[in-house]
Amino acid sequence: MTIARPDPVPDPGPARPAPRTPSGLFPAGPPTRPTYREPHPVTGGGVAAGGGAAAAWLLLFGLLGTDVARYAWWTVVAGLLAWLTALVLVRYGDRGVATGVAIVTAGGWSIAAAVVAVRWATSGDWPMW
Repeated sequence: MTIARPDPVPDPGPARPAPRTPSGLFPAGPPTRPTYREPHPVTGGGVAAGGGAAAAWLLLFGLLGTDVARYAWWTVVAGLLAWLTALVLVRYGDRGVATGVAIVTAGGWSIAAAVVAVRWATSGDWPMW
């Protein structure tokens, strides 16, 4: 006669870690607080468009100058007008375009300052007036 033995308890395998609080990377439900979205998000295309427009603007104004002083002054005037436009765009329009305009305008002013500095260093005479 055979004696029936109860089945052994199955091995649960390796110990499982205790459950953790989710990181939020993969949310399990609706957010607990409202999520606010930017009405005009900054995009790469907007920054590139603003940069291209500002570069063309500064180029057109820079071509009006016939010497270093006039080139520098035209670049300063064009940059001021471009930055005013960028301020309006930041408030009422596309912030990406305004960012591109501001970055390229600062670069254009830097180039004009370098041209003035090189002329001043080579001639020994301040070329702006």
